[in-house]
Amino acid sequence: MEKYILITGGTKGIGFAVARSLVSSGYNVILTYGSDRVQAEKASLELQQAGNSTVMVVRADITDKSSIYILDSFLNEHNIRLFSIVFNAGITCRTPFETLTIDEWEQTFFANVHFPVFLLQRIYSRIEAGGNVLFTGSLMGEYAHSVSLAYGVTKSAVHALVKNMVKFMQPYNIRVNAVAPGFVDTDWQKSKPAEIRKSIESKIAVGRFCTPDEVALVYKMIIENSYFNGEIIPVSGGYSYR
Repeated sequence: MEKYILITGGTKGIGFAVARSLVSSGYNVILTYGSDRVQAEKASLELQQAGNSTVMVVRADITDKSSIYILDSFLNEHNIRLFSIVFNAGITCRTPFETLTIDEWEQTFFANVHFPVFLLQRIYSRIEAGGNVLFTGSLMGEYAHSVSLAYGVTKSAVHALVKNMVKFMQPYNIRVNAVAPGFVDTDWQKSKPAEIRKSIESKIAVGRFCTPDEVALVYKMIIENSYFNGEIIPVSGGYSYR
């Protein structure tokens, strides 16, 4: 039986690494992207060349509630049942607290919390029994975020959502978990100044950033291990805020 996995934000960064890991094991993937169609097509081609899996891409802006209906319609149109959903897409907001606006706060909450909740409400019936809903949380949902108040609070909310959603998905035999990555060496992290990266590395016991492929293996493990449920799995390398 073919197994399809929907990955929001699946065309770059952690999401793409997760897709690559899953495709290498024969899973079919549906990847969403926000606006960069060129990158989406490049990612799709790379994954298709890596194996015999079906790879589909669909544009879905997580700051726009109409994308909930776009994805629901896409799954209906293609008559796809899902083995798992990976809610990976998210946004941050680095406006200082003193000048942070209500609109910025609400947009960050909508993208990181409201969007996945109400997309799941629309499509949970398409998830196979025994399937999994997997969120990308964050180490900054556990530690104070020194730059983005909105991001840190929304990731704390994601962690709480996982714990609470378990009971609501239990009747459908669907598991709910989250991976809470620390500092993963995506293109965005690589763009940080060397002195900031060095400061971050000094707080990580293993002395380096996690690679996208390393954290992707944790996502795959949770998807395939049926005992994981209601878990927030940190991948921090022994990070200690100091």
